[in-house]
Amino acid sequence: MPLLETRVAPEWVDYNGHMNDAEYARVFSLAVEALMDRIGLDVDGRARHGYTLYTLETHLCYRCEAHEGALLVVDPMLLDHDAKRLHVFFTMRDSEGRELATSEQMLMGMSSENGRPSAFPESVAEHIAHLPHPADGEWPVLAGRRIAIPRSH
Repeated sequence: MPLLETRVAPEWVDYNGHMNDAEYARVFSLAVEALMDRIGLDVDGRARHGYTLYTLETHLCYRCEAHEGALLVVDPMLLDHDAKRLHVFFTMRDSEGRELATSEQMLMGMSSENGRPSAFPESVAEHIAHLPHPADGEWPVLAGRRIAIPRSH
């Protein structure tokens, strides 16, 4: 089951006739909210645990254009985690399964009460353990990339 499904809104389309780059980031932000819901940090869970997630870092790769009205499907893959951080790789696809964009993110668990990093509540950690992860330790090709201009020596 996909983490998030949405459609390209008319106001997301720019002067090039396709979804603006900032809107890809919006969709991945919505995917983080959907991930929070999935691991028990929905509105009630955040209030009950006094806990939330912050985004520390994002690496977004644009792969293919999306046009007005197009279906966007986002799936997560948990690349790594520890007691208070999640390293997540999101893939955005269209209705035909074409990869439109990816977003690699580092998320930090935070106490809402003191605004400091904090270990995941036990029930949240249990949900995290069941998130999809790479088969046999094989990361997606686009994970772990850095921005650079290739130079020949």
